[in-house]
Amino acid sequence: MEEKIAFIHTSATLVPLFTDLASNSLPGVATFHIANDSLIKDVIASGCLTPDVAWRVAELVRQAEGSGATRILVTCSSIGAAVEASRLFVSVPVYRVDQAMAEKAVASGSRIGVIATLPTTLEPTRNLVERVAKTALKEIDVQSHLCEGAFEALMSGDPEAHDASVREGLFALMADCDVILLAQASMARVVDTIPAEECRVPILSSPALAMQWLAGQLDSDK
Repeated sequence: MEEKIAFIHTSATLVPLFTDLASNSLPGVATFHIANDSLIKDVIASGCLTPDVAWRVAELVRQAEGSGATRILVTCSSIGAAVEASRLFVSVPVYRVDQAMAEKAVASGSRIGVIATLPTTLEPTRNLVERVAKTALKEIDVQSHLCEGAFEALMSGDPEAHDASVREGLFALMADCDVILLAQASMARVVDTIPAEECRVPILSSPALAMQWLAGQLDSDK
C-alpha cells in the first residue's frame, strides 16, 4: 500500500517547516496538512487540555484517516494526551511529535532539562519523558524551566525579548543537565544563535527527530 502521511498542526506556521522536513526525510512520500489553531488557543485559555479539545483532536485524526492517511503525526506537544487517546478511533498509526525526542533524551543522560514558554506544553513534555524513563527502567531527574513572559512577548511582536528569555533559560539548565529538550519547536531558532562552543550539552528539538524516526518506521515496514 502506498504511504500517505498526514500532519495535524495547531498552528499553520508549522506547515512550511514540516513540508521541508518531509521533502528531505520522506522523499517521494505523499503528504498533506490539517491545521486548526483554535485547539491551542483553547488549551492556553483553559490552562490545560480539556475534554472538548481532546474530542476535537480525535475528530481531526478521524478526518485525516478519512482523507486517506496511512500514518498521522500530530505536531503539538500540548495536546499529547489527546493524541494518544485518539488512537482508539482510527485503524492507522498516530504519532506524537515529541515521542522520539523524549526517547533520545532518556537514552542520552539521567539529568534531563525541559524548557518551554507555555506551562500547557511544559507539563505534558515532562510527563512524557518520565513515562519513557519508567518504561526503560531508568532513574532520571527532570528539571523544568518555564520562560516567563516569552510566549506573550512573541505574540505581541517582540521576538527579541522572547529569544532572550529562552536563551537565559537554556544557559540556566546547561549548568545542571546532561541534555535539554525544547518543548516547543518555536524555540529551536534560539539554539541556532548560540555558538557551538557554548552549548555544553545536547539540545533536542522535536520536529527533525520525529521525521527521522518516521522515516525509519517506513523503512522498517517495507
